[in-house]
Amino acid sequence: MARYTGPKLRIKRRLGDLPGFTNKVDQVKKRPGQHGGTLKKLTQYALRLEEKQKLRFNYGITEKQLMNYVRKSKHIKGAPGTILLQMLEMRLDNLIFRCGMAPTIQSARQIVNHKHILVNQKIVSIPSYQCQNGDIIEVKNSPSSQNLITKFLDFPTLSNIPPHLEFDKKTLKIKIIHLIDREWVAINLNELFIIEYYSRKI
Repeated sequence: MARYTGPKLRIKRRLGDLPGFTNKVDQVKKRPGQHGGTLKKLTQYALRLEEKQKLRFNYGITEKQLMNYVRKSKHIKGAPGTILLQMLEMRLDNLIFRCGMAPTIQSARQIVNHKHILVNQKIVSIPSYQCQNGDIIEVKNSPSSQNLITKFLDFPTLSNIPPHLEFDKKTLKIKIIHLIDREWVAINLNELFIIEYYSRKI
């Protein structure tokens, strides 16, 4: 399934606040559609489907990518739901977004694709690159790259940088201290529902 390119506020109204997906503000609070104001009780399947969709849209990943992440999370020691969120949070494009260097994860992906970002002093142009503890992420030392990131830093989407990251605004460097704690994940969802949704598919 290709990445979503349709109206973003419609998705935000249906799934709730998704900071990585869009920073637009909608005055209409009800769900989209003719009967959006009179929400029926969701079935158990629909609940799990919506939680899965929140993750997909917020991190800007395809259905196949998400399924692969779920599959990997089940082979790592620990709670699969928490491990799934940690893997998504350690994506390079997400780390750029979480430090305010891009207004959305989609913008961060474009920044990485255009080779503005270095990881451990090497240019990385793969947005899904899995960063590790101790990695140093920095902006390429060129006026165009520096000016682009500085412009975005003036209007960050999220107000707080999570404590697992150290960010120096002067040098535009990010250092990863440790894996993110569950309470610092920026979206409100039940990750167990996502694991259950894929339990019959994987």
